[in-house]
Amino acid sequence: MSDIYELVLAVDLRDELSEQEVAELRWHVGAGPQPEQLSIVTDFPFMTEDESGEWVVEDDPSPLLAVDGGAWRIGGALCSALVVRDEPPRKGWALTSRQEVHPDEFEKLGELLGWLAARAHDSHRLPDDTTVRLGYLRFYEDLMPDVLEVKDGLVVWPT
Repeated sequence: MSDIYELVLAVDLRDELSEQEVAELRWHVGAGPQPEQLSIVTDFPFMTEDESGEWVVEDDPSPLLAVDGGAWRIGGALCSALVVRDEPPRKGWALTSRQEVHPDEFEKLGELLGWLAARAHDSHRLPDDTTVRLGYLRFYEDLMPDVLEVKDGLVVWPT
């Protein structure tokens, strides 16, 4: 049994992003190099064993939406894109991504999704003004996806 989910993001971001933030998003979608300093998702800890057999925590930044090519479990293609939108009313940036993700990745993805939700165009915001819809999440065996929402800055992961 596999714990793989299909993550589909389709979000329009306001045009107030800094050059540093755009560079970091480009890195996350696999369209640019890793910036020297990360500000969106800053820590990528993992446990490793040192020469003496002791466990240590190291930081190993890796882009969260950069897998490109054939999907391993869900079928179809995995891809991401970040493009500028010059036309009103959604002037800013358009981000689309389709990825296979494991629940172990939800914490890091949650940081990125919370950041995206805070910068999403109002068209993604529900009338309660605290919930932002960013896309869909589907367990690989399910036929129908769940709406992926961020409420009060936190991702509402489907159960």
